[in-house]
Amino acid sequence: MEVRIEAVDIEVPEGTNVIIGRSHFIKTVEDLYEALVTSCPSIKFGIAFCEASAKRLIRKDGNNDELIAKAVEACSRIAAGHVFVVYIRDGWPINVLNAIKNVQEVVAIDAATANPVKVIVADLGEQRALLGVADGFKPLGVEGDDDVRERVDFLRKIGYKRS
Repeated sequence: MEVRIEAVDIEVPEGTNVIIGRSHFIKTVEDLYEALVTSCPSIKFGIAFCEASAKRLIRKDGNNDELIAKAVEACSRIAAGHVFVVYIRDGWPINVLNAIKNVQEVVAIDAATANPVKVIVADLGEQRALLGVADGFKPLGVEGDDDVRERVDFLRKIGYKRS
């Protein structure tokens, strides 16, 4: 059997984050919808899920047509069974990750980011597998004292740490 490895670019538009993971059941889109809307009601999102058997459709849901289309496009490019993609706006992954992780059929979260993303896929002909995710870029060094202060100040500025 021949295996072809490819890197699939996943677009992450300005002002959005993408969450990529794996699940195992057709009701994934409905359960992810409920997890997202109940954990952060103001969030805008689109969900797509690559069904791995039966009709093998890309299932979709969400509350924003643009983000639903982005999720479907990303799933179409990845095209690996049981992979899901969620695009979010007006919220952060930190607002919804625990809710997503607690969805019964979610197996793993591979990425939650606003950075450029490449998904590493193995193509086996009839099947494709998500092998991993390249999130952002390589480190350029180790933070210094000024960088630590900048990080601490930023977290307080956006409200994730108290002053």
